[in-house]
Amino acid sequence: MSTYREIFRLREFRGLWISSALGNASATMTSLTLAIVVNAETGSALLSALIMFGPSLAHVLGASTLMSAADTARPRRILVVLATVSTAAVVAQAAFDLNSAARLLLTLGVAYGLSIASGVRWGLLNEVVDRDQFVLGRSAMNLSVGAMQIAGFGAAGLLLQTFEPAEVFWLAAACSALTIPVLRFGLADRAPRRLTATSPRETWRGNRILLAQPTTRPLLLALCIPNGLIVGCEALFVPYAGSAAGLLLAAGAAGMMSGDLVIGRFLTPARRLKVSIYLRILLAVPFLAFAIDLPIGVLAALVALGSIGYSASLSQQELLVEATPFELRGQVLGLESALRMTTFGVCAVLAGAAADLAGSAAIITVFAALSLMVSLALTRPLSRVAAGAGRRLVSQPGG
Repeated sequence: MSTYREIFRLREFRGLWISSALGNASATMTSLTLAIVVNAETGSALLSALIMFGPSLAHVLGASTLMSAADTARPRRILVVLATVSTAAVVAQAAFDLNSAARLLLTLGVAYGLSIASGVRWGLLNEVVDRDQFVLGRSAMNLSVGAMQIAGFGAAGLLLQTFEPAEVFWLAAACSALTIPVLRFGLADRAPRRLTATSPRETWRGNRILLAQPTTRPLLLALCIPNGLIVGCEALFVPYAGSAAGLLLAAGAAGMMSGDLVIGRFLTPARRLKVSIYLRILLAVPFLAFAIDLPIGVLAALVALGSIGYSASLSQQELLVEATPFELRGQVLGLESALRMTTFGVCAVLAGAAADLAGSAAIITVFAALSLMVSLALTRPLSRVAAGAGRRLVSQPGG
């Protein structure tokens, strides 16, 4: 079984990991600062959730029109361009005194372009590491997300107690700017996996092939809906807890990071398949405690426990890669990420709208219950998928 030390010896993997960590630190600080600014200006749970998670809605447009670039463009070039655009957007948030509507429009516009970044990154990861190291590599990348979310949410929450939002935006812009040289000098200039033009037509052709596969649909549902409903819960942390929301968000990131560490590093493919059902249930159950008026520290511990359940995605993504032809793996991973992020945005907006009517605690509880029910309903379809593609996985070294 491979180790983290082995994959970190790979120069390109280090470039991917460091750029992902810096980008996520910037995005986390920016999103929390935006949510707090908009909540203070409008007092609306809906708008707070929309500014923090609404950009995820732009990912469905990217998946529909641009995602073929994940396999048809030179990965390093496109990642550098996207990092430059992201940095410019954060600089604009820092430099200009924008109203809430302008901040939202800027964020949504940039998110449309950034929607293809995940497909490019995950497709490149599939080339940088060996086949049996993919989940370990994905786990390590997810650990950087969790660690930077803890740092970003924690730092932004603390800094906003003392500094102006513009100053926090400038710090986020600096983190984003550092990703540009890391990508430029840390990655090789690899050729595209498909020698066709990037276009909406090519994107739709690939999407039709992927969605026609009977193994793909239940995996996409499992990766999107239960997780998305819990993200809807997280979108209400700011209206629920105010400035203490950073603690809840950081706790969630810590739980996610812990789950990815254990599941990705220490379990074989066969064991990951076996525990995934329990992880999907664990994801939802602790959030039901928001029905009770508990101390914020207790709720943070429960959020951390529940967020371990996000690691069920590792096994599902492993199955998704195994069931997809090599020349479409960047696109399928980008499609999965785009649909997942879109579901996150939809659930966050719905949760925010419902919380304006019924209160944050009640809606968190309802969304957690819905997540649990969907996970249970998907148990049988996922078992059939695992019985097919899973046979090939468990025959891999270490499985």
